[in-house]
Amino acid sequence: MGRVRYVDFLRGVAIVLVVLGHWVITALVRHPDGTIGAPELLATVEWTQWLTLVFQIMPVFFLAGGHAAAGSWRRHRDGGGGAAGWVRGRAVRLLLPTAAYVAVAVAGLAAGRAAGADRGLLAMVGWALAMQFWFLPVYLVISALTPWLYAAYRRWGLGSVAALATLAAVAGLVHLVGGSPWVGAADYVLVWTVAYQLGFGWQDGRLTARRPLLVAVGAGGAGAFAALVAYGPFPVSLILVSTEEVSNTDPPSLAMLAWVLAQCALCLLAAPAMERALRAEWLWRLVRPLGRVSMTLYLWHMVPVLVAAAAFYLPDVAPEPAVGSGVWWAWRPVWIAVLAVILLGLLAALRPLERGLLRLGGAVLPNAPVRRPVPLLAGVAGLAGAVGALTVWAGAGLARDGAPAVWAVAAFAVGTALVLVPPGRAALTPEGRRSAPASTDGR
Repeated sequence: MGRVRYVDFLRGVAIVLVVLGHWVITALVRHPDGTIGAPELLATVEWTQWLTLVFQIMPVFFLAGGHAAAGSWRRHRDGGGGAAGWVRGRAVRLLLPTAAYVAVAVAGLAAGRAAGADRGLLAMVGWALAMQFWFLPVYLVISALTPWLYAAYRRWGLGSVAALATLAAVAGLVHLVGGSPWVGAADYVLVWTVAYQLGFGWQDGRLTARRPLLVAVGAGGAGAFAALVAYGPFPVSLILVSTEEVSNTDPPSLAMLAWVLAQCALCLLAAPAMERALRAEWLWRLVRPLGRVSMTLYLWHMVPVLVAAAAFYLPDVAPEPAVGSGVWWAWRPVWIAVLAVILLGLLAALRPLERGLLRLGGAVLPNAPVRRPVPLLAGVAGLAGAVGALTVWAGAGLARDGAPAVWAVAAFAVGTALVLVPPGRAALTPEGRRSAPASTDGR
């Protein structure tokens, strides 16, 4: 099967909406003492929670990721490759660009602390730099489970998706009625794996060939979401809001599961028409560049906010109407445009780094087979260390107490190094020879 352009289109649309969503809801104010604050827009202007219905697009990432992973794993397996080598290859593609970003961010925070910067300011900056990290440990874990998830899908088909959705719903109910938080935490994997496995069904054609089923799933998911918000305890916001007692994302809730089903079904219903539309070269030329920089956009898109804060808010030259007022919203397009210009400059500056990561990705043999126990155990331990550090940073930021936590930085650095160390110079599988240079877009 050739490249499915609609997969790249969904990734491109998703990354643009994530970036725009974060930029739109980021509000900055300059306090009388000269410090910068970031009031929580979704909590202070409650109607803005409805905007998350547009900007919560993460189910699309997992749907497209499942489609890509199913094809990649099947080709790797059919070429004689094993699970460990494939999982390591996927981890390399995510961890290399993430490690580069973390290194720059931690170095900047450490330099600020050494220069005597305010701890509260550094904690806020560290949180802004890591707010997108929640996706990475979840995706790494699901990627590591792909060979077994795909085996379950091959054996039970869409029944495996239904089983995962049922488990996710049960875990969500147990968490809701006051059960162990560890049960609720399982939904970080279960809910997003539902979207990921729907990608399997898309890749092999089972879902796109059954449009009545997609209509039923989409309508059922949308109806369930509406009912759970209107009559249940769930907020409309699909992003964490500190003032809400129940969250749809921390952990993913029953309402989020319903949203996942509705959004994925809608995307799949649109697939045939979009694939035809994307045959137009002018449209494909707009979509294709986003795929090459998607991981860079995802990791670095909050840096322009910090640059704008330092350039316009610290010197008190930015207009500061009341947050959420009509004038404040009128300034939002200007705010977005300024951030976009800064981001474009940042992307240009990062091109040498991206090229270096591509060369390093090839040098570490991302798809080399892993057969001996020592490299296998080292890779598992390394992946666990990296996932653990990213999970901590996703919740607490890179500098919770005003300085990077040495133990978390060490766990991530050592863990990433263990994953990157080549397992040996054994001959690559056919799949490995085709895709040895690691991509920085996470594919």
